[in-house]
Amino acid sequence: MTSSPEIRKPQHQAYKLGIIIGLISLAVLLLPDYDNFHTRGPMNSGHDTIKCESCHQDAPGSYRQQIQANLRYALGLRKRIAHFGHQAVSNENCLSCHERPNDRHPVYRFLEPRFLKARENLGPQQCVSCHTEHKGQRVTLPEIGYCVNCHKQTKLRKDPLDVPHDRLIALKRWESCLGCHDFHGNHLMKTSKTVEQIIPAEKIRAYFQGGPSPYGDERRYTAKKEANYDE
Repeated sequence: MTSSPEIRKPQHQAYKLGIIIGLISLAVLLLPDYDNFHTRGPMNSGHDTIKCESCHQDAPGSYRQQIQANLRYALGLRKRIAHFGHQAVSNENCLSCHERPNDRHPVYRFLEPRFLKARENLGPQQCVSCHTEHKGQRVTLPEIGYCVNCHKQTKLRKDPLDVPHDRLIALKRWESCLGCHDFHGNHLMKTSKTVEQIIPAEKIRAYFQGGPSPYGDERRYTAKKEANYDE
């Protein structure tokens, strides 16, 4: 016994609607906002013992609610995309272990209007701009001359270096900055007084890729072993 056209038509419409919903849901999950969620790879240096849930926290709501919210977003009925499964990793996740007083370059400082160009070029207000996870490295920026984005006008009244900072800037020796200063200022180290004594760029690059610290092993503050968002 075959179904009448009147019965088959609603069934076909239901199948089509289900396929459309499935495709929209898949498209939403493949949006750039979810790139980090899909990315897998080795943990960055020092993170090999961290539990996944320390950074990847459950997103609000049930899967059904998350899908509904993202369908509304895809149809233009919602302004913001909803996290699916897990929330996107944010500065809060990073700072729950790594926030320390007297950081030389705290993320909030880059929100000041004067750092607009730096935000456009580097995105330093986001921890993951420099420390993208699952890359098996310590710092994931491809180069070490990024100080140029903020320090073109640096000039010291009593410059302790044998070649003054403004001279190094004129010579575009931007790779030399990290030869004297670690970016966050957390290492207990003695700053070099001569350009010949600064740490070679090759050692800094090796450190970024997970190698030994050229700044020494003594630190002012150590990172927490596990995140605690209730503190």
